[in-house]
Amino acid sequence: MASPVRSRLSLAMERTGKWVFSKDIPTDVVVVVCEASFSLHKFMLLAKSNYIRKLIFESKEPELARIDLSGIPGGPEIFVKAAKFCYGVNFEITVQNVAALRCAAEYLQMTDTYCDNNLAGRTEDFFAQVALSSLSGAIIVLKSCEDLLPLAEDVKIVQRCVDAISLKACNEANFPSRTPPNWWTEELSILDIEFIGRILSGMRKRGAKALTLASALITYTERNLRDLVRDHSGRCTKSSISDDSAMYARERELLQSIVSLLPSEKAALPINFLCCLLRTAIFVKASNSCKNELENRISVILEHVTVDDLLVMSFTYNGEKLYDLDSIRRIISGFMEKEKNMAVFSGGDFKETCSAAMHRVAKTVDSYLGEIATYPELTISKFNGIATLVRKGARKVEDDLYRAIDIYLKAHPNLDEMEREKVCSVMDPLKLSYEARLHASLNKRLPVQIVLHTLYYDQLKLRSGADDQPDAAATRSQLQSDVSLVSENEALRSELTKMKLYISDMQKDKGSSGKSISAAAATTSGPRKHSFFSSMSKTLGKLNPFKHGSKDTSHIDDNIAVDITKPRRRRFSVS
Repeated sequence: MASPVRSRLSLAMERTGKWVFSKDIPTDVVVVVCEASFSLHKFMLLAKSNYIRKLIFESKEPELARIDLSGIPGGPEIFVKAAKFCYGVNFEITVQNVAALRCAAEYLQMTDTYCDNNLAGRTEDFFAQVALSSLSGAIIVLKSCEDLLPLAEDVKIVQRCVDAISLKACNEANFPSRTPPNWWTEELSILDIEFIGRILSGMRKRGAKALTLASALITYTERNLRDLVRDHSGRCTKSSISDDSAMYARERELLQSIVSLLPSEKAALPINFLCCLLRTAIFVKASNSCKNELENRISVILEHVTVDDLLVMSFTYNGEKLYDLDSIRRIISGFMEKEKNMAVFSGGDFKETCSAAMHRVAKTVDSYLGEIATYPELTISKFNGIATLVRKGARKVEDDLYRAIDIYLKAHPNLDEMEREKVCSVMDPLKLSYEARLHASLNKRLPVQIVLHTLYYDQLKLRSGADDQPDAAATRSQLQSDVSLVSENEALRSELTKMKLYISDMQKDKGSSGKSISAAAATTSGPRKHSFFSSMSKTLGKLNPFKHGSKDTSHIDDNIAVDITKPRRRRFSVS
C-alpha cells in the first residue's frame, strides 16, 4: 500500500502534466523537489523566479537539465502552485497555504522587484486583506508557520500574526462576539507554546487583565496536557497512564514553559489548577525552579486550599501510593512564614495572635493528615513533621488532629508504647472537646499518659466546679507532677511485692531446714521434751506479721506514702 506522501506526490505530478501549456514544445529541465520530479520549461520558470534564473545562468554546465529545489518551504505541494503561477494557471490561495506560498516566493525570489505582480505580491495581498482580518484566520496562518521557521520570521509573517491575534483576543475578551465568551481561548490552544507566550505578552501590553491571561493558559494546559492534568473535580481525565516519567519529556518541557508564563497576580489562577500543575510537575520530574514556583504560588493562597487539593498533590495517578511529601511541607512552611512576616509588619505578636487564614489552614492540614494516615509508607517522622508545621495556637480545638492520630494508630497496630507516645506528642489533650476527651479516655490505642491527661482534666473541672477551661499552664504543670507521682507509686508497689516474695521464700527455707534437723534428732535420741527456747520460737513464728498475707499491700491507697526503709534488727534475749 502506497504511503500518503507518495500518493500526494504522484497526484501532483499527474496534475502538472495537464497544465503545462504546450505539448508541442518539449520540456528542457527537470525540477526535483524531495521525492517528486517535474518536467518543465526553463524560460517559463526564469521569467518569474530570479533564483532559478541565477541557477541556470551561473551554472558551469552548458545545458543545465536538472535543478534540485528540495529546500523550498512547503515541499512539492507548494512548488506545484508556484510553478502554476509561472505558467499563468489559476490556483487557490487559502489561510492554510498563504504562509507557505509567501515563504516559497521569498525562497524562489519571486518578488515584485524582479517582476511586477509576482507571487510575493499576490500572497501579501491575501495575507493582509483576508488572513489577518479575522482572529481564526490569523491563528491558522500562525499555526502553519511552525513548519516554516525561520523564513516565516524573516518575512515578518509570524510577528504580524502575533500582533493581530493579540489585538483581536483583547477585543474578544472585553466585548465577546460569540458564545461561549471564551471561545477564543480554545482557538489559541492549537498553537505552539512559544507563540502563546508572545501573544500573551502582546495582550498584556495592550492592557489585558490577569484573569484573561490566566483563562487562556488554563484552557491551553487542559488541551495540551490532557492525560496528566486532572479536571477540577480532582479526578484524572484518563483512566490509566504509564508511571514511567521518562516517557513524558515533551510534556515536561511544555509544563515548564507554561509555568514560566503564569501571571504574577496571586488571585489570577484558581488554587486547584495550581495543585494540578504541581502534581504533574512532580510526576514528570520537572525542574526544581518549576516546582518551587508552583509551591510558592500555592503557599501564598493556602487558606483557600481544600483537602482534595492537597490530596491531588500527594498520590500517584492510581491513588494507591503516596508521593514524597516534601512539597506539602514546603508549602505549609511557606504559608507560616508569610503569616509570621505579616504579623511582624502589623506590629503584632506571631506567638500570641493567629489570623482567620491560619485557623482555616490548621483545620485543613489536620483533616489532610486524617486522609493519608492509613497509608503504610507514612512514617511517624513524616506524620509529625507535617503536624508540627502548624503552630499550636492556630488550633483552637484539636479534635481533627486527635482523629488523625487515632486513624494512624489504628492503621499501624505494631507500634510500641514509646512510638505511640511519639505520635501523640503533637497533640495537646487539654484542647480536646468533651466528646473527644470521653472517646480518648476509653481508647485502648492511646498511651497511658494521654489517657491520664484526659481523665485528670475532667476531674480538675469537676473539682473547680467551673464550666470554663482551667488555666492551661497550671494544669499542665499539675499533670506532670501527677504523672510523676503515679510512676513513683507504681515503683513502690513493685518494690513491696518483691519484698513480700523475698520474705515468703525465706520463711519457706527456714521451715524446711528446721524440719530436717528435728527429723534427724528424733531418729537418734527418740522423743524429746520441748525446751523453753523451742516453744518460744514457735510462738514467735505464729506472731510473724508476714504469714498468711497479713501484710498484703494490695489494699494500700496509691496516694498514701509508704515507708519501705529496712527495719532495724532486734536481738531477743532471755535473762
